Amino acid sequence: MAEVDRLAEFVVARRYADLSAAAADQLKLRVLDSLGCAFGALGAEAATLVRQHTEAFGGAPLAGLIAGGRTAPDRAAFDTGALVRYLDFNDSYLAERETCHPSDNLAPVLAAADYADASGADFLTALAVAYQVHTRLSDAAPVRDRGFDHTTQGAYAAAAGAAKALRLDAPGTANAVAISGTANNALRVTRTGSLSHWKGLAYPNTAFSAVHAAFLAMRGLTGPAEVFEGTKGFKDSIAGPFEIDWAGEDLERVRRTVLKKFNAEVHAQSAVEAALDLCREHGVAGGAVERVELAVFGVAHRIIGGGEEGEKTTVRRKEEADHSLPYMVAAALLDGRLLPDQYAEARIAADDVQDLLRRVAVREAGDLTARFPAEMPVRLAIVLKDGRRLDREQADYEGFHTRPMAWETVAAKFDSLAESHTTPGQRERIKETVAALETRPIRDLAALLSAPTGGTS
Repeated sequence: MAEVDRLAEFVVARRYADLSAAAADQLKLRVLDSLGCAFGALGAEAATLVRQHTEAFGGAPLAGLIAGGRTAPDRAAFDTGALVRYLDFNDSYLAERETCHPSDNLAPVLAAADYADASGADFLTALAVAYQVHTRLSDAAPVRDRGFDHTTQGAYAAAAGAAKALRLDAPGTANAVAISGTANNALRVTRTGSLSHWKGLAYPNTAFSAVHAAFLAMRGLTGPAEVFEGTKGFKDSIAGPFEIDWAGEDLERVRRTVLKKFNAEVHAQSAVEAALDLCREHGVAGGAVERVELAVFGVAHRIIGGGEEGEKTTVRRKEEADHSLPYMVAAALLDGRLLPDQYAEARIAADDVQDLLRRVAVREAGDLTARFPAEMPVRLAIVLKDGRRLDREQADYEGFHTRPMAWETVAAKFDSLAESHTTPGQRERIKETVAALETRPIRDLAALLSAPTGGTS
């Protein structure tokens, strides 16, 4: 039996009853969190361009779009995925040598489930499958150091989730995963050097292709059966050798994913929380800061601290700002928060933040690197203009799996992000539906999401 067949058997066999109560609760939290991110991205430049693209090309009205209309499921996966991902405020998973955003799978699974008129329980099961496949491949088969993007593992996860939502049998699921995995091997240059819109669109593009692959498999088209272990397959060409016993996998990995407290790249979360808490405890305003000294774990330095993936003091646009640890810390200190407003073009260009970000020094500390990913440790010193030095070290932040967010906290985040595009009644109905999603048809949620956007009244 080929490895993709064993993966397919895992996908087909899973049921909602396989989720523990804790895992089901965490999954619904992530659905609500992701939807807040999606509403919060409405009107953003990249998301607007994607919506114009979707509307211009159209498609059979078989799956809903957020804030109005229906289109073909693969296009819905791309459009919704762009909204979920654009702010870079959605969840993450931290493996030892890979970081991914499992909630990127919400869009392809939702589009397929909407098409299939699935139950909410079946949607949640399919999403849990996608989470499990994505996170376990990130654990066992990291590709970042080989020059490939984390969306590469997502090609298998999104296809598995979409196939589950479409109720494909094991051969159909195997073909969907094989087609998607063979076709979607993305380059890490997406997230290095001068960053572009593609940073937020790479996974939506994978989601589009994965849903397309699932529908091709549903029609009976086949993919390479040895996509994992074959000559020039995933192991041979990209990941190297690894083993996952899919027969022994559960659906609990969602509990190890982390939510974001701040609108910032995930590895910045502890640093931003530490900086804000330290200043609040001492009654210090951002304008009083002379410089900041940050010691971080290795991957934080590499990706957002000025390590091998590019210097982080040239910050001109949103995509560069939310992957620059100096900018994120400087903006948080000056404004007392780090939310979408801190990525407005005028805020990024302002003299105060451009000046302070150049006085934020970031270095890797080996002892902190050794504690990652079980912790997200940071050692911070804020030196004030009056000569005082404020020091803090911490191991995690609110939203990390060691300090999980409560439903009320996620609901407040959802409300704040969705407020400009929904009425209070719409938001309450969405929250109530997500909270009881296992008892509702998925089209109840899809209809609420597709309703035309309202105001704040």
